[in-house]
Amino acid sequence: MCFCFQIRIMEKRGGRNQTPIVELILLGFGNGPELQPLLFLLFLMIYIVAVAENLLLVVLVMADVRLHTPMYYFVANLSTVEICYVSTTLPRLIGSLVTGDRNISLQNCFVQFDFYIIFANAESGLLTAMCIDRYLAICHPLRYTALMNGRVCCHMVASAWIFAISYTIIQQIFVLQLTYCGPKAIDLLFCDFGSVNRPFCGAIFITMQRLTFVFSIILNVGLFLLTLTSYICIIVNILRIPSSTGRQKAFSTCSSHLIVVLVFYVSVLTVYAVSAIDPLPILHKIMSVWFLVLVPLLNPILYCLRNKEVQQSLRKSLLTLAAFRHR
Repeated sequence: MCFCFQIRIMEKRGGRNQTPIVELILLGFGNGPELQPLLFLLFLMIYIVAVAENLLLVVLVMADVRLHTPMYYFVANLSTVEICYVSTTLPRLIGSLVTGDRNISLQNCFVQFDFYIIFANAESGLLTAMCIDRYLAICHPLRYTALMNGRVCCHMVASAWIFAISYTIIQQIFVLQLTYCGPKAIDLLFCDFGSVNRPFCGAIFITMQRLTFVFSIILNVGLFLLTLTSYICIIVNILRIPSSTGRQKAFSTCSSHLIVVLVFYVSVLTVYAVSAIDPLPILHKIMSVWFLVLVPLLNPILYCLRNKEVQQSLRKSLLTLAAFRHR
């Protein structure tokens, strides 16, 4: 999706408009030349591993008929979002580490921010859809096949994307009517205007802040409460299973998703809690890196290590590949 817009951006000094800013400077990790090669290799490795892991999971789900179930359909979509998510932020950071060029045009900065918001919200929506899937599988097993058919799964994934894109469009409707008054040099790793102190000014800025805050609370807290309620019901139903083997089997079907959800929401809450207390820039950057790479890296590992179906599919694929190479 392409966002084409013109934004009035002026740098204000002494109460007067100065030359319009056409570029921002993302300070990143600073100017320490001794750390740049190490950071470049670290983030390049993280990016390659995250993309390779999630791409492998998508390919396994598509190639193996045994994984053509609602749960793995959502897993494949989540991995696709993770690939897009890390590709929105890390390549620009890696490029700045290798070239030393920290400049980014305003339009590109806003586009990066928009896609970052879209993929983050799509991830939240997909995690909620996966939670509903696990709730139906454990709490209503006899009706699960009828309730979670292919059409319903497609509608749930589409709803996650519609929610994410609609949120960004609503935000942009307000942003287009504002003036950028923030600093030219931003001490961040990527374009996250939510972490900049009063980046915009204009007659409707306060209104935009309040509406965005209320909208975010209603949607994101609503999704979180839905997820929390679903897992309370899931745990209650698992504890009612008489045999320990049955309880262990039921819990194993949702344990991977539960860990991913916990990591996601703990990361989000920690990042925003740290941001609220006005931390040191380096602490904010560490938390941003944690949020950006932790879930994309952990998601495929959790589903590969904790799900026998994925392990068997991966083993079968490796044996097929090995047999093909020996021909």
